[in-house]
Amino acid sequence: MRRFKLTSAITGLIWLFSLFILPLQAEQKIVQAGYEVHYSAIPTSFLTPEVAKSYELTRSRVMALINIAVLKINADGSTTPVNALVSGEAKNLIQQVKPLQFHKVLEGEAIYYISSFRFSNEERLDFNLSVQPDPNKEPINVSFSQTFYEE
Repeated sequence: MRRFKLTSAITGLIWLFSLFILPLQAEQKIVQAGYEVHYSAIPTSFLTPEVAKSYELTRSRVMALINIAVLKINADGSTTPVNALVSGEAKNLIQQVKPLQFHKVLEGEAIYYISSFRFSNEERLDFNLSVQPDPNKEPINVSFSQTFYEE
């Protein structure tokens, strides 16, 4: 698994997109088995050239980025970032599968998993992810759909 070190600005940018770019969608997280799994997907054209370079991503009108963060819910209600095994795929309406290869990103105590993929204009993708923060327990299944548009 490759590791990337990011600056605070880059991490802030990812969370900015997940919090403000998609304001009409419900919060994108799943709470299950003592963990929060946060997820977001954005076109890479939203990234600045510097951010794309830091992630070693192609910045394009037809590429997107999926970001996963896993937090353990502590007894006092606070959360702590944790490592996880993350895998998954995206399917379009005619059931073509796009496998997702996730890479771990570390910044201080923050842990993220990212994957990039190609899309067609107005393409709806159904994402099915497996997130396993504890290798001794069943994975958390994350499923969502999103339509992507060329910018």
